[in-house]
Amino acid sequence: MAPSFCVTGGRALKGTIRPAGNKNAALPILAATLLADGPCRVDNVPHIRDVETLLALLAHLGATVQWTGPNTVEVDATAAEPRELDPALCARIRASILLAGPMLARFGRVSLPPPGGDVIGRRRIDTHFLSLEQLGAEITVGDAYQLEAKGLRGADIFLDEPSVTATENALMAAVLANGTTVLRNAASEPHVQDLCRFLTAMGAEIDGVGTNAVTVRGGRRLAAKPYTVGPDHIEIGSFIGLAAVTNGSLTIAGTRPEELRATLLAFDRLGIRPRVEGATLHVDHDQERRIRPDLGGHVPKLEDGPWPAFPADLMSIAIVTATQCEGLLLVFEKLFESRLFFVDKLIGMGARIVLCDPHRAVIAGPSALRGGAVESPDIRAGMAMLLAALAAEGESVINNIGQIERGYERIDERLRALGAQIERVEEAKGLRD
Repeated sequence: MAPSFCVTGGRALKGTIRPAGNKNAALPILAATLLADGPCRVDNVPHIRDVETLLALLAHLGATVQWTGPNTVEVDATAAEPRELDPALCARIRASILLAGPMLARFGRVSLPPPGGDVIGRRRIDTHFLSLEQLGAEITVGDAYQLEAKGLRGADIFLDEPSVTATENALMAAVLANGTTVLRNAASEPHVQDLCRFLTAMGAEIDGVGTNAVTVRGGRRLAAKPYTVGPDHIEIGSFIGLAAVTNGSLTIAGTRPEELRATLLAFDRLGIRPRVEGATLHVDHDQERRIRPDLGGHVPKLEDGPWPAFPADLMSIAIVTATQCEGLLLVFEKLFESRLFFVDKLIGMGARIVLCDPHRAVIAGPSALRGGAVESPDIRAGMAMLLAALAAEGESVINNIGQIERGYERIDERLRALGAQIERVEEAKGLRD
């Protein structure tokens, strides 16, 4: 049977915690090792299921993959071949699509089964193929996506949406394409910037990193280099919410505050104000936890958007946090039409939430949450349910925790170190009678 978490809530968590490496940076960086001329050492890689699956896909292509430390991976893709990607592995993660760009650039052809991933609404892949097509690829759609290119050439590309993974695929293809590529309306999230820094370290010439117009002067040989993945800003936001909902006191070490501006602004609106000291955040006990109304007393709105706006991956965390704050909040999830459906589980635990439509919900707080038996529907909602369980009175059981463990490394061990009462059991179960 699938494992679950048994959680007894109502405890204020205290201590110091360090965020793991950014999962969404590690995945494209590992995919980009296909472009290197030798073995690459990548440090601060989160040892999670999504990373293991991508490494299995690289090994399937013939790369040599080895964990040389708890969070260090060495990938030597010099012997990789253009094999058809394993459909079973691709079905586990959406990030399998990140192999399209580097495989096309290196081998001239790709056979890509449909990617998997979280079920949080429709997730287009058109932008990937439209950008690769402008670089010279020919695409055939069938049971698998077939991409071929006799030679990639630079192009001036306007992405029809600022898709993170489409931007990353185009970047990885463009660095080996002949000529100059300009990506307009490109995504600029911290993980996209991390990929650009890795490619630059290997010898790529990329301008405009962190902006929505990125210029790549392609055709350069890429030499294998070591690289350290940056901290996960989504995990940092999760820990801020964790301290707030348990009324705890947490120190979050090893952050990049410049990547947290929108996150800190959103929590400030909820009456949660971490102190920033260099690369360290302190979330003190007894935060105000009062939602600040808009001018004129109007109900405030929290909405997500492409970087540098509030990240969509933190919306579930913000909703749980708002249930423990005084006042009304309207949340507007713009990007995924199924992400808010997890709120029915919070309502079952005692939260006062009205789901207006697939994209909007109104939260009235504070609510006394009570333990319950729930499922983890996706990575981010699963972590949000874990926060709710830690804030609730009584015992909760969270099933399908494989979703949480796809994105959060050893989360039960790390939370126990902060004083959480959480136990991982190896078979799904209900609450005790």
